[in-house]
Amino acid sequence: IALELVTGTTANPATIAGIKTHFVNLNPWRYFQIKATFKKLLRQSNPSLVHINGIWQPQSWWFQQAAQQLNIPVLLSPHGMLEPWILQRHPVRKQLALWFYQRKAIRRAQMLHATAQQELDQFRKLGFTNPAFIVPNGVDLSQIKQKTSWNKVTKILFLSRVHPKKGIDVLIQAIAAINNPHLQITIAGEGEASYIAQLKQLASQLGVGAQFHFVGGVYGAAKWQLYTDADLYVLPTHSENFGIVIAEALYTGLPVLTTTGAPWSELNSEKCGWWIELNEDNLKQALTEAIALDNEKLEEMGLKGQNLVNTKYNIIQVANDMYVNYTKLLAN
Repeated sequence: IALELVTGTTANPATIAGIKTHFVNLNPWRYFQIKATFKKLLRQSNPSLVHINGIWQPQSWWFQQAAQQLNIPVLLSPHGMLEPWILQRHPVRKQLALWFYQRKAIRRAQMLHATAQQELDQFRKLGFTNPAFIVPNGVDLSQIKQKTSWNKVTKILFLSRVHPKKGIDVLIQAIAAINNPHLQITIAGEGEASYIAQLKQLASQLGVGAQFHFVGGVYGAAKWQLYTDADLYVLPTHSENFGIVIAEALYTGLPVLTTTGAPWSELNSEKCGWWIELNEDNLKQALTEAIALDNEKLEEMGLKGQNLVNTKYNIIQVANDMYVNYTKLLAN
């Protein structure tokens, strides 16, 4: 089995050992050159199938067209980009894209991939009847450092992209409403400087500025240290097609608090966290419950979360499940 990647050019290209990667200048003004390059690459590689990750960029549709013109089947993974919250962001732009190419691209894909039942349900609500399957994103468990002790909740971690859809403003409001000066909240992640400044101003206005620590992007060993040092992971998101950070936090041993904007009902069913409708009152109540738990209960929740991820989201199992669906597509 051989895998080749096609992606855009970048100032900091990343390569993967053993994987041939093609970097293409995807400037949309190079329409004719891009399409010719795509066809040339496909003829040279002669793949059994093409797996496109993501939508909205017309270049993905051009690659799909080139593949299907050469009778190569296409699997499409929207990765949450059809979720209601996403569709409501820049709606005019999204509707124009759907009208001109995106709806056609999705309908013509031989198979669709969803990372959760919630995403597959959204495909059907939008009228896409293509054959589809669910395989969650996977986590490389070998990289993750795990907690060895649990303490009552005082250190809360948010680690993700700092973006309006992540609900950090609601978290700030909920922490202010709890009025517990012992809570320390780390906000780790990159985002636009102007938006981060807005969040800092909100925290200051609500009297909790000293409790929020914006540390920017954190990676590698330093990231795993943030997880293990924390007592609770919170992702108060409006929309998340999967939330790989949730799986990472769980396998670290952290209880997790997130919202129904993310497909993690297992937090409730497996008793390893809280899965709530996003609003300030709900978030305040869940945080208050977490703060009240003793060390033993937090450890119990942490171990249940580790077991869930090891059983269902291990990257090896996920890769096997994806391969099974590749073979199904090729058999049709």
